[in-house]
Amino acid sequence: MTHMKEYNYNWKYLISICLVSAMGGLLFGYDFVVIGGAKPFYEPFFGITNHAFLQGWAMSCALAGCLAGAVISGWLSDKLGRKKLLIFAAGLFVAASLGTGAAGSFGVFVLFRIIGGIGIGLASNLSPMYIAEITPGNVRGRFVSINQLTIVIGILAAQLINWRIARPVPPGATTSDILASWNGQTGWRWMFYACAIPAGLFFILMWFVPESPRWLAQKMEHHVKARRILAKIGGNDYADSEFASIEKAFEETSKPTNLRFLKQPGISKLLVLGIVLAVFQQWCGINVIFNYAQEIFSNAGYSVSDILFNIVITGCVNMIFTFVGMFTVDKLGRKALMLVGAGGLAGIYAVLGTMYFFHMQGIPLLIMVVTAIACFAMSLGPVTWVVLSEIFPNRMRGTAMSVATFSLWAACFILTYTFPLLNQLLKASGTFWLYGCICLMGFLFILRRLPETKGKSLEEIEHELMK
Repeated sequence: MTHMKEYNYNWKYLISICLVSAMGGLLFGYDFVVIGGAKPFYEPFFGITNHAFLQGWAMSCALAGCLAGAVISGWLSDKLGRKKLLIFAAGLFVAASLGTGAAGSFGVFVLFRIIGGIGIGLASNLSPMYIAEITPGNVRGRFVSINQLTIVIGILAAQLINWRIARPVPPGATTSDILASWNGQTGWRWMFYACAIPAGLFFILMWFVPESPRWLAQKMEHHVKARRILAKIGGNDYADSEFASIEKAFEETSKPTNLRFLKQPGISKLLVLGIVLAVFQQWCGINVIFNYAQEIFSNAGYSVSDILFNIVITGCVNMIFTFVGMFTVDKLGRKALMLVGAGGLAGIYAVLGTMYFFHMQGIPLLIMVVTAIACFAMSLGPVTWVVLSEIFPNRMRGTAMSVATFSLWAACFILTYTFPLLNQLLKASGTFWLYGCICLMGFLFILRRLPETKGKSLEEIEHELMK
């Protein structure tokens, strides 16, 4: 709203604490994608090259951890606060990167991938929620999108590090050749070890970030601390206005925040909206391109070394177009960008499926893959997290976000695990056509059900959506 622009915000303070909390997104992006570059090398090491079930489990086991992290994040963040759990998530990332890199058996490898997944589940829920709760409404979309930007920076960092660590693989190299190589014995380990550096930095810096003032405002004994943080963000007048708005919202929703509260008509409608958007962000199919880039580019006729370079190209495009999304989300609005993403991907997948159907290879296919990533990066990627962090009432945001995030990671697990099966059953062409149909259905749902939330405070959004 326009009156929010009158306040003199402490932009340096806001940007610094949002960048630190968004490091959870960077680690989420790195840990989620690093396995794709390590895949050609750890599979021969653990002897799972010809075992489709174990290959699928290696790729998707971290998602089981994501589900666990999402489940506990809501209840614990409403009980203990956002800050403590983000520090805990950072510690999990440190342990996971070191443990996965040092793994001597497939069982240990999977265990630490699951531990890293718990960190992802916590960070993916808490980082955007924390940023949404600490930033003014007129810039919230841009600031929450910082989290998506750090995710794609993490993705690009993983892709660049994988590419630079991996030594050239000779054309026609066999599984035995790869196993005996430096890549097969040591290289893939350093891909995971590298994550320990930003994870350790995140762990240290999070101790200097304040707790969410909206979480503190729920606790009578922390009202003074909440006001102090709000005053540091925008001055005393801003603190008074925001605190009064928060208190009013709590008075209007004074019922206890347990799971039965989520079943109330107004809440259940918002919960369904959040779940569908979270599931759709995954089932639009874009993560398949990141997780199974090796197979996608291999089917297009590229060698292993070329594939790693092409993956870096997709990461650069992902980052560039995330900036486009960040600088348009508060101008064009959430709904417009979501419609562009859903409709655009439906059309791109129709073309991609046709190209695979007619066995087209090389540059044209790479261009369409890059176009799909660009479309997602400026729309469904950042905007879904913005919407999820906004639509739920203050009093039960942690719990509701936990349910939505759990749904997102459940959908991601299903997507990641079923792609090899769909690829085998429907071939690449049929699989992309299927994702195109899902995107078309998502477009229709967004058109009918998604309200516009740009420029409004969290309390204004709550008041309008709970009518």
